[in-house]
Amino acid sequence: MVKYKNEVLNVVFAALADPTRRTVLQTLEQGSLSVGQLAAPHGMSLPGFMKHLQVLEDAGLVSRAKDGRVVSLAIAPEPMQEAAVWLSRYAKFWFARLTT
Repeated sequence: MVKYKNEVLNVVFAALADPTRRTVLQTLEQGSLSVGQLAAPHGMSLPGFMKHLQVLEDAGLVSRAKDGRVVSLAIAPEPMQEAAVWLSRYAKFWFARLTT
């Protein structure tokens, strides 16, 4: 079994494995939003939703800012660069396999 030495890549892919977290990142593409604004469309408890945000924050995919009592999050794309590089190495191979 291959072991990847880069923990950042493992954490980023683990964070992206959940559809709720992917939706949060897609929503944040349009700009910074408060936790309440992000949580509203997901229909889950705030503590449950906060766990998803913590995973994204631990992976470095979002940054948090506090203004008074309002906590806002913004997308932080830097960790995705390493994932994109890893994926690009295999894109040609997979594209050839999937189109034949």
